[in-house]
Amino acid sequence: MTPQELVVRMLPPFGGWLALAALALPGGSPLRGAAVVLFLAAGPGAAVIRVCAPALGARPAEGPVERRDPDFARHSDLLERLMLVLFLSIGAVMLVATVLIATHTFSAQRVLLTLTLLTTLAAFCPPLRASPPPRTTPRTPKGSAP
Repeated sequence: MTPQELVVRMLPPFGGWLALAALALPGGSPLRGAAVVLFLAAGPGAAVIRVCAPALGARPAEGPVERRDPDFARHSDLLERLMLVLFLSIGAVMLVATVLIATHTFSAQRVLLTLTLLTTLAAFCPPLRASPPPRTTPRTPKGSAP
C-alpha cells in the first residue's frame, strides 16, 4: 500500500475524529457545525464505498442507445458513488440514532462516537474482490444435448 492510498483510506475516520474534536468548540460555532455535518453526510458512506469499490467497478454503466456523451460511463459511475456515499451515510446515522434511542442512551456525542468508530473499523477492512463477469454463452441443463 502506497502512502497516498493510506491517506485516502484514512480520510473518513480522520474526519470523524476531527468532528469529535470540534465538539470542544462553543455550541454555536460554524466550524463545529460544518465539521459534524460534513462527517455525518459523507464519512461512514465513504468508508463503506471504499471497501465495496472493486465490486462496484466490475460492471461499467450502460449508456443509452444513442451515445451523445463519450464519457457517460465515467460520469455515471462517479454520480452513482457520490449518491451511494450520501445515502449510506444518512442511513448509518439513522440506524445508529434509532438503536441509541431504543436503548435510552441517545446523545449527539454518542451517535458521533459510534459512527466514528464504525468508520475507523471500515477503513481497516480490506476491499471486496470483484465477481467475475457473467458468462456470455447460455448454459444447457444437465442431461440435455447442446
